[in-house]
Amino acid sequence: MGRPVSAHPDLRWRREGLHAYANKNYDEAMQYFLRAARYADKPAQAMIAEMYWKGIGVAQDRALGYAWMDLAAERFYSNFVIIREQYWETLDAATQAQAIERGQPLLAEYGDAAAKPRMARILRKQRAGTGSRVGFTGNLQIIPFTGPNAGTGLSIRADEYYAPKYWQADKYFEWQDQMWNAPPSRKGKVEVGELQDIGKNPPPKDSP
Repeated sequence: MGRPVSAHPDLRWRREGLHAYANKNYDEAMQYFLRAARYADKPAQAMIAEMYWKGIGVAQDRALGYAWMDLAAERFYSNFVIIREQYWETLDAATQAQAIERGQPLLAEYGDAAAKPRMARILRKQRAGTGSRVGFTGNLQIIPFTGPNAGTGLSIRADEYYAPKYWQADKYFEWQDQMWNAPPSRKGKVEVGELQDIGKNPPPKDSP
């Protein structure tokens, strides 16, 4: 395995997981996806969700499947939001409540608040050891577009791979948001004023 992918544990372990999954080594696939999930990898989290939802290599557990897909949809990537909502609509009220309860410890361990700093530490360490890549050319195959309802992969030039957006955590996650078409509105801020009871006598309209 080449250093560039191994330096990004989210991509590395997702790739290993997909390879194991394709070969029906589901136990291995789950372990690899769980590793990737710890580094804020949303597609890996979505794959875990699908495995629990459909009972692929594990006992079917739709409450847990929803909890994982809810986590995968944390950044509002449309692919995962759509599936999450489809899951939710098929659950009865009791299972919905169970899914929310079981999702809390997953959020604490794998949610962005915990996983993004974990990934950022790895990137800082790896960036410090990369040195100069001048003259390093060729092609690398990495897989940012994988998961339910996603594409098959992305091929980029090796010299481009060492651009800051792949090594600085804030830029790296911004790049992911762009690739997955995160809605701009999710980054906005909405301020809600105090409620006013207008009763039966609403305030007069301003004069023209």
